[in-house]
Amino acid sequence: MVVTNEQILIVDTVTKLGFEAAGNVVIAGSHGGVYAGFEAARAGVRGVILHDAGVGLDDAGIGSLSYLEDLGIAAAAIDSSTAIIGNGDSLANDGITSFINETAAKLGCVPGQPAMDCALAMRAAPGSSGDVPLYKEARFLIRDGADGAIVRGCDSVSLVRDEDEGAVVVTASHGEVLASAPTWGNRPKVLAAVFNDAGSTLVTRLPDLDSRAIPAATVATASARIGDARSSYDDGVLSHVNETASALGATPGMTTFAFVDLVIDNAR
Repeated sequence: MVVTNEQILIVDTVTKLGFEAAGNVVIAGSHGGVYAGFEAARAGVRGVILHDAGVGLDDAGIGSLSYLEDLGIAAAAIDSSTAIIGNGDSLANDGITSFINETAAKLGCVPGQPAMDCALAMRAAPGSSGDVPLYKEARFLIRDGADGAIVRGCDSVSLVRDEDEGAVVVTASHGEVLASAPTWGNRPKVLAAVFNDAGSTLVTRLPDLDSRAIPAATVATASARIGDARSSYDDGVLSHVNETASALGATPGMTTFAFVDLVIDNAR
């Protein structure tokens, strides 16, 4: 995490914001879906700039903007072609805004603006004055294991827990490792993992999981709502698979449902 002298925080993800975020403006490498907006609001930010993740199905990549508008929090999204998702410094140094909410617009933020200029303008934002409603079903059971492995939905990869060892985790996070944590880390050895490609060919989570012999894939952001694991499972169409998944027969164009079945069948 980097703190600028203008009280602007630059982070790779909003899922790990601490007390220092309260009342400040944050530039984060996270996608701009509703779950990311919830995490920013829960941390008490004054304003936040996120990655538009290629916008995607139902404009889910910028879903946080209207969510945060309802809470009175200034928000903007960075054009996916200008900055690397999961890399706060990339957004801050290279990002150009693609979308803003009304609260941000009243402060002088506009589409086409450098990220830092937008962040500086957000320092004058009033911030939220209301309670943040609980985000429902961020982590949930998709399949209970009666016909094979447990399949768990996680709207963010940060919600994967030790108890998911041996399960298939369908996450709705982007497929790029974080600049500050370029690895699966201490997360459990899952049976397989699914992410959203966020409109990018940078899906570095996949080769990282190859190193752990974990089959992994991304769904196309145009096929499933980023930040929504249920959509990733019900609607997702694979865009990329890693070598471990390919060896099982997984291919781009396959549905998430079919990929999960393939993985479970091969594990029996």
